[in-house]
Amino acid sequence: MTVTGIITAIVIGAIIGALGRLVVPGRQSIPIWLTVVIGIIAALIGTAIAGALGVGVTRGIDWIELAIQVVLAAVGVFLAASMYSRRGLR
Repeated sequence: MTVTGIITAIVIGAIIGALGRLVVPGRQSIPIWLTVVIGIIAALIGTAIAGALGVGVTRGIDWIELAIQVVLAAVGVFLAASMYSRRGLR
């Protein structure tokens, strides 16, 4: 993986994480770095799932892949926020 690939993963992860955070209702008391990490993980897993379903490579924007990634990020943000607030790590 190149430096450009790492920077791209961070930027895409931040966008996917932010979209996932917007989908979850209420306030999430998790730090921004955790949102980015969740977004990166959701983007990687979402890409793998889209590839397995055969919708990973399309002409134009991969809307189905993006939707899968955002849903995964929303689930990750919800789980992280609930665990983070339970532990009192604020």
